[in-house]
Amino acid sequence: MSGLAAFVDGVSLPEPEARALWERFSLYMDAHKGDLGGFARAEGFASVRPETRNGRAVLVASRSAPQQPYVSAPAAGAGGGGTKAPGGGSGAPQRGADRGDGRGRPPGKRRRR
Repeated sequence: MSGLAAFVDGVSLPEPEARALWERFSLYMDAHKGDLGGFARAEGFASVRPETRNGRAVLVASRSAPQQPYVSAPAAGAGGGGTKAPGGGSGAPQRGADRGDGRGRPPGKRRRR
């Protein structure tokens, strides 16, 4: 199974077409940093966005859904379609993020009494 996939209006593209779309997407984005809308228009879509699903890179294109701003590729569940809003997330701290006293203070910054 390939690490790349692509969907257009919810329909999975065959692997060779998905790989070709990803290749065009990569080349376009290298030349036009963050311009998802420009790539979508060049390909005949209303919107396009990258995301990950079960560890696979997925390009999601639509002929009708409006383009959203570029954000880091959100992770979607097995059913797909889920995206995170910019700045979204669970709010849970990342593993290893707190190396201080366990109360959000950095090392060496203890509360004075």
